[in-house]
Amino acid sequence: MILLLIGVAITLWASYNIKATFKKYSQLRYSKNATAEVVANWILKQNGITNVRIERIPGSLTDHYDPTQKVLRLSDSVYGSVSMAAIGVAAHECGHAIQDNIAYQPLVTRRKLVPIANIGSTISYPVILLGIIFGATGLLNIGIILFSAVVVFQLVTLPVEFDASKRACAILEGSNRFSPTETEAVKKVLSAAAMTYLASALNSILQLMRLLNIATVSYTHLTLPTKLEV
Repeated sequence: MILLLIGVAITLWASYNIKATFKKYSQLRYSKNATAEVVANWILKQNGITNVRIERIPGSLTDHYDPTQKVLRLSDSVYGSVSMAAIGVAAHECGHAIQDNIAYQPLVTRRKLVPIANIGSTISYPVILLGIIFGATGLLNIGIILFSAVVVFQLVTLPVEFDASKRACAILEGSNRFSPTETEAVKKVLSAAAMTYLASALNSILQLMRLLNIATVSYTHLTLPTKLEV
């Protein structure tokens, strides 16, 4: 229970932090009044990427890059905004497009893990629960292995996200198009975003530890003698 509470607390803090940071730097307008979509197009062209299109999608902070369809999707709160917060998010997604363009190995690995991680996140808990209910150690083991795939995916995600942010900051800083105040704002936003991925990975690890504790108790219970032999 303690591990569960710690994981929830970390996740809630990271979620609050990114929302508060994004809101703060949404008040800082880009001095050249270019939108996040325009800046994203510029970054892609500067890096010789011409096969990626940019789409607008509903929501807030639902931005992502889809390497399978070569589409960079920017949310309503980012696409047409001229704030440094929005530009930072767009630049980060461009970082993923650059990774894809150069076949950045952690991104390639993460893409391969997606189907396994999806299966693990969907059925691991039901399998573990069935293992506990029916006293089946085999099901418990399978469930924990499935959830471990989720943890591995979260860990592989970390270098992918950190590298994308690093690329984004380097591009903006080296372009002479942004002031030190503007690039510092981008760094703050992307640092807060990075904390959400770190929190997610840490939460997954804590959940795995909790499941292992549950499994240990269950194994002990299943192996206890049901009667004394005389």
